[in-house]
Amino acid sequence: MSDDRPTADWRCWAEINTLSSDEEYGMPMDSVARFLAALNPQDRQTVDAEPPEEQERLAAAWESELEADAELDTLDELSPVAAEAEAARRVLDRRDG
Repeated sequence: MSDDRPTADWRCWAEINTLSSDEEYGMPMDSVARFLAALNPQDRQTVDAEPPEEQERLAAAWESELEADAELDTLDELSPVAAEAEAARRVLDRRDG
């Protein structure tokens, strides 16, 4: 027998909580924080200076954009970060356009 076996005090994987919250890994959970994270630094600074109500409106529009656009669904499968950034760009373009 090998001496590489776990000892009796070694914790079983079943005892370890592997379903941790997103916050534990530094992933923002609320839509405004996720929207801000998807923006480029310059746009993030601009939107961060907006009143909370406007930030929430933009974040809601961003989530709607992500849900409604089939092209973004395809991009999301390849790169979720790129899909979120593209949706954020579109929302700001509509606002500024």
